[in-house]
Amino acid sequence: MIREFSAGGVVFKDGTVLVRRPTGGKDYRGNLGWSFPKGLIDEGEIPEEAAVREVAEEGGVVAKIVKKLGTIKYFYKNKDNLMVMKFVTFYQMEWVSDLPDGFGWETAEVKWVGTEEAKKMLVNKSEKELLLKI
Repeated sequence: MIREFSAGGVVFKDGTVLVRRPTGGKDYRGNLGWSFPKGLIDEGEIPEEAAVREVAEEGGVVAKIVKKLGTIKYFYKNKDNLMVMKFVTFYQMEWVSDLPDGFGWETAEVKWVGTEEAKKMLVNKSEKELLLKI
């Protein structure tokens, strides 16, 4: 079994939370529904750095970490049909500014929504449960 480690952010701005919808693609193995920005931790990077970077890349915003929310674990099969156990550490973050170029190619759309609407939109139950910790 392969293990992957990722980090992401639950970003707040003026009582709303940032959600994003991925672009997908032929090698994309994730869900194409709404989620929080998250991604793999690069070699030599610490989870906090990865979370800030992924929020910028996938969410198009600069944000600062407020606190650690916890780590969720799930399983999926990669493009080679191998089982992957993935750990994603999430941080509560506060919006600082929008990036001039917006979000990157991995994201099709971002929205700022209230927490109740986010709970309805998010496709991953574990991500919905993160909102209960805030």
